[in-house]
This record gives sequence, structure tokens and C-alpha cells, in this order.
Amino acid sequence: MGKKKALSTAAAALTALAAMTVATPAPASAAAVVIEVERSYAGTVREWIDPFVCPTNMVLTGRSHHGDENAATTYYCSFILINGEQAQVHIGEWTSRKKESRSDYSALDHQVVVGRWHEGDENGYTRYRPATVHWQGRQVLLADGDISGAYRESSHTWHADRNKVMTGRLHNGDENGTTYYRFATVTVAG
Repeated sequence: MGKKKALSTAAAALTALAAMTVATPAPASAAAVVIEVERSYAGTVREWIDPFVCPTNMVLTGRSHHGDENAATTYYCSFILINGEQAQVHIGEWTSRKKESRSDYSALDHQVVVGRWHEGDENGYTRYRPATVHWQGRQVLLADGDISGAYRESSHTWHADRNKVMTGRLHNGDENGTTYYRFATVTVAG
């Protein structure tokens, strides 16, 4: 076999190999995950005595209170939808009671708040109900935790921003005292 024919055969083989490489499809990239926190329910209770827990598979994303401990409180609950599929909420036990006038509650990492129970006035006690959220068998994660600005307890309405959920609350004083809300962004790993 001549040198020219060997080069020609090698060039043809390389061209065929290059064509095969180009023709092989690239691996499919991971589809983007779409997360939506959809406000779906508002429930009003007597502040001084009634416990509140969001309906099944909902989490707290807002609260409104106007007046003293004898006034009503409204809670806002939302579904978490991931790629259009509803996430499952697994509710934990009520926390231990803490005095309302100096309460500071933060759910554990990657947990949300689904309920609150207050008894009495500012000298009474408050408890919270935490929960974990799961989607397709995986725990939903929370990132970028933060705290809101100050609200006057006796005259305010607070809603978490888009795709954020309530993770805690801080209150100092009586109905004229300040309330802050803890919140975080819903995410999914990997």
C-alpha cells in the first residue's frame, strides 16, 4: 500500500469519526425547577385563646392583627407547588410555651411554621407548630433566611414575599410593642 493511499484512508476514517461525534446528541440538560408559593387560604381566630393551624399541605405566609389581645388575628396560608405538583407538609408537635411579651421563635433549619397558639394577653403564652415540606420524597429546603422590619403588633398586616414562607416570629412588649417575622426562600436540592 502506498503512502498516499494510507493517508487518504486515515483521513477518511478521521472524517467518519468526526461525523459520528457530531451526530451523537449531547446529554439532556436538567430541566429548570419552577417553584410557586400560592396563597390559598385566610383564617381568622380570637387572638387570646384560639389555636390556628393551616389546612392540610399549606404553610404560613402571612399574618394580620389589629387591636389588643381581644381582637381577632388573621393568618394567611399557601400551597407550595414545585413544577406544578403540590408539596406535602408534615406537621410537627406544638413547641413549648413562651411568654408572649418577649417571645422569639425560629423553626429549625429547613422547617416552616404552620400554626400559632396564643393564650391571654402579653403576659400569656405563645406556642408555634413547625413542619417539614417534601416533594417527590425529598425534603424541600429553605435558603436566604431573613427577618422583616418592625411592625406595631396592634396595627399591621405582613405577607412574605414571592416564593418565601414564614419560619418564625419575634415579639417584644404588649399590643403596642413590635413584631418581626422570620422568613426564607423555598428551594429544592439538585
